[in-house]
Amino acid sequence: MIILGIESSCDETAAAIVEDGVKILSNVVVSQIDIHAAYGGVIPEVAARSHIEAIQPVINKSLTDANLTWNDIDAIAVTHTPGLVGSLLVGTLAARTEAILHNKPFYPTHHLKSHIYANWLSGHQPEFPLLAAVISGGHTQIIYMKRHDHFDIIGTTRDDAIGECFDKVAKILGLPYPGGPSIAKAAETGDQHKYHLPIPQVSNLDFSFSGLKTAVLRAVQKKLNLPITTPSHELKNLLTEQQISDFASSFQFTAVKILIQKLQKASTAHPAKSILLAGGVSANQVLRDELTKSFAKTHQVYFPEPQYSTDNGAMVASAAYFSAQSGDQPTDPYQLDISPRSVIY
Repeated sequence: MIILGIESSCDETAAAIVEDGVKILSNVVVSQIDIHAAYGGVIPEVAARSHIEAIQPVINKSLTDANLTWNDIDAIAVTHTPGLVGSLLVGTLAARTEAILHNKPFYPTHHLKSHIYANWLSGHQPEFPLLAAVISGGHTQIIYMKRHDHFDIIGTTRDDAIGECFDKVAKILGLPYPGGPSIAKAAETGDQHKYHLPIPQVSNLDFSFSGLKTAVLRAVQKKLNLPITTPSHELKNLLTEQQISDFASSFQFTAVKILIQKLQKASTAHPAKSILLAGGVSANQVLRDELTKSFAKTHQVYFPEPQYSTDNGAMVASAAYFSAQSGDQPTDPYQLDISPRSVIY
């Protein structure tokens, strides 16, 4: 089954063609990072306009790169929830139009589900039951899966997502957007034990990252002997490069420790054969190393290839394939609605 997957939930315009959920025939991504970096974050209206310009060329290139025509495509899949309203509208409208024009079965797909299935794109076959940590700029969840069509959210963030926390800490330290790669780079020359940052005490398997972000801000203000009323944007020019590296490393160490501890607790309460990472933050190498060190002796450990950790169309096509194999029926493209916020289904 050859599926064209389309993704436009945030600031990447992407299309890919995947065979049987695992074999990537093409993968095209147009990123808007350079555009939004000037603002320090994604501007929804700018993202939507950029998607309009890129969506059709991206779809066409995915077909060209795979050396296929519409006659070779068995189905079309698209992210319809969750995400930015304008961005979702562009992708779903393009997908619906192509499905109608070419009379193809149409599968709307949940964004978080797609991130989980990025783990199948390297030819891996994670065994069930499994635990998946979905970690990105907008989401932090632990999901328990007994099979392909079973998604049980057993832990979620009560405030900031971990990726959002990385972005905000990067801004405090004067590092460029997006914060994840910037902090990881700065942390390479830092001392992860230089600054002790608190681990938020949240019951069950839930997360809280807002307090960690504030703890970094207060630690920076204290280091510079400044009052807590000092605006965060005034701090970046006062820190030395080594101080920035030490703060980045200490923050990264603490954030990774929080994730690993929660996954250890989850694996005790919910026996699993596999542990998966999914989402943009899963590209963090320190997190990958610590996950492997903590679970490799007891579980199968998986994380996507770095290019499939961030938003892409291949993960959408893969998720749609496994949904179809589980018995999900195509949706009428005339009837599809988007949903900016929704729980994984």
